[in-house]
Amino acid sequence: MTVMKILKPGMYTTIQDLGRYNYQKSGMCVAGAMDQFSLRVANILVGNSDDEACLEATILGPKIKFEGGTMIAVTGGNLVPMINNKVIEMWSQVKVLEGDVLSFKNSKSGCRSYIAIAHGIDVPEVMGSKSTYVKGKVGGFQGRILKADDEIMIGSIEQNSFTGIVKIPIEFIPSYNKDNTLRVVMGPQDDHFTRDGINTFFNCQYEVTNQTDRMGYRLSGPKISHKVGADIISDGIAMGAVQVQGHGAPIIMMADRQTTGGYTKIATVVTPDINIVGQLKPGDSVRFKSIDIVEAHKLYRKYMKNFDVIRECVAKLRCNQISAKKFKVRVSNKEYEVIVEEIKE
Repeated sequence: MTVMKILKPGMYTTIQDLGRYNYQKSGMCVAGAMDQFSLRVANILVGNSDDEACLEATILGPKIKFEGGTMIAVTGGNLVPMINNKVIEMWSQVKVLEGDVLSFKNSKSGCRSYIAIAHGIDVPEVMGSKSTYVKGKVGGFQGRILKADDEIMIGSIEQNSFTGIVKIPIEFIPSYNKDNTLRVVMGPQDDHFTRDGINTFFNCQYEVTNQTDRMGYRLSGPKISHKVGADIISDGIAMGAVQVQGHGAPIIMMADRQTTGGYTKIATVVTPDINIVGQLKPGDSVRFKSIDIVEAHKLYRKYMKNFDVIRECVAKLRCNQISAKKFKVRVSNKEYEVIVEEIKE
């Protein structure tokens, strides 16, 4: 093991994994990564299990000094990561040496970056997860966002470990846009809304407001009308549920959502598109598109299959230790292209 020292914490940096499950019945929220695709891919790149904890940095990334050598990968929103003030490749495995400093310039696209470290982050599991739930002061590092001078134990590697190119195929690297379409499955309380209200929901554009955090994304736009009122008997809230309170504005419930709620939910964002939500910033806009549950299941199966493809591509690249700037990897009779760009500051 080695140590990473937090020189600057960034705006809102926490330790997150895939979340804390099986405790919602006791009132404990799931927490976990806002963009699980990026977290899982970062872990794959450094050889961790998909659910290992990473650092989740928001808008303004941290500055970290490594007291020993390791491998890292930075995925998700492009906050312009740098090692010793030199811009590094994202969605790629990067070797860091003792004394190296990881920092970030600014938010170029997206909202959240994920920093995976080979062999993981050594903090205790709480209820089966390392995820930080800040409001409950649970998990992560002392149950809080990171602060300057924090020293956290992490995995280390041998100095002669693999140094070749390991990057995911370009077709799996998402782009983050200001205007987005989110696919949703209707319900569970869509019958509580008027026909005009449902038409408004699907035919209008909504903007992400400043009242947005890990608990939920509050949107502004045309009011969605209820038949009678917004109150229901409290029931469970899934990740991506679109709640509409009495004010008629939609709220997309996210990782730190409460376990139950007493307001109507018009629809639920499908799993692959929740990752898009996790990268939205205030001022970005969304539209909603209805799909049925059969199509949602197809999207989910493809989404999960993509992790298998990425994992196999990374394994082949690691074995071959390819050093070219552009090459192809064949997986299950299909070729995937990998391009490593020349990084300039």
